[in-house]
Amino acid sequence: MYIRIIIVVLLMLTLSTCATSPTGRSQLIFMPDDEVDAMGLQAFNNLKSEKPISNNRRVNQFVQCVATAITAEVGGNWEVIVFDDASLNAFALPGNKIGVHSGLVDLVDNQDQLASVIGHEVGHVLAKHSNERMSQKLGAQVGVSLIAAVAAPQTALGQTAVSLLGVGAQYGIIMPFSRLHESEADNIGVEIMAKAGFDPVESITLWRKMAQASQGGHPPEFLSTHPSHGTRIEDLQTLMPKAMELMRKAHAVGKKPDCVK
Repeated sequence: MYIRIIIVVLLMLTLSTCATSPTGRSQLIFMPDDEVDAMGLQAFNNLKSEKPISNNRRVNQFVQCVATAITAEVGGNWEVIVFDDASLNAFALPGNKIGVHSGLVDLVDNQDQLASVIGHEVGHVLAKHSNERMSQKLGAQVGVSLIAAVAAPQTALGQTAVSLLGVGAQYGIIMPFSRLHESEADNIGVEIMAKAGFDPVESITLWRKMAQASQGGHPPEFLSTHPSHGTRIEDLQTLMPKAMELMRKAHAVGKKPDCVK
C-alpha cells in the first residue's frame, strides 16, 4: 500500500508543471487550477452563508469602486463582498473571490490605502500561492480529499483545507502563507495598484496605521501571520521608484480612480 502511494506521489510530481510566479520565481504546483478554484468558490459560499454581509450602501460602493479598478488590471470576473465584521481583514480566494471586512474600511483613510490591501490579496491569487502551498504541504495523495473537505469546514480536514486557501482564521485555525509569499504578494500588489492609477506611497501609510492598530494588544487578524511592519515598510520603500513611474504612466493614459469613502 505504502509503495503504491509513493509511486502515485512520484508520478504526480514528475508530471507536475513547473510554474513561474508573476515575479519570475519558480514554483512546484501539481493541483489542477480548476479544482483549486472550485475549493475557493465553495469556501467563499460557506463564508457568505455563515457571516453577516454589510448592507451599507456607501461602504459597498467604495469597496466595489476600488476593487473594480484593481481587477481591471488583471482581467477576469471577480465577485466582491463586504462582510459586516469589525476586524481588520481582507482576503482573495482562487476562483476570483474577494472579501473585505467593514472594520478594514473604517480604518483606511482613502481609496489608495484600501487599494494596497486588495492589490496584495489579489497578488496571492495571481501567484497561485494557495495551490503552491497545498502542493508543498499535503502531497498528491490527499488532493481529492481536500476538494471534498472544504465543503465541511468544521471537520479537521475541512479546516486544514480552508486554511490553506488563506481564510483559515475564519474557522479558528491558521496555516499562514510563508513570508516569501507575503513579500511576493506585496510586490505584485503595489504594482497592480500603481498600474490602476492609485498612489503606491499610501501603501506605506496603510502599514504604519496597521502597526499602530496592533500596539498594546493582539495584532489585527490580517497581520497576524505577516512579516514585521518594519520589514514590510522597508521593502515597500524599495519598490516605490518603479511603482511611482507606473502610476505616472497610468495617469498619462487617463487612469485616475475616484472612489470616495
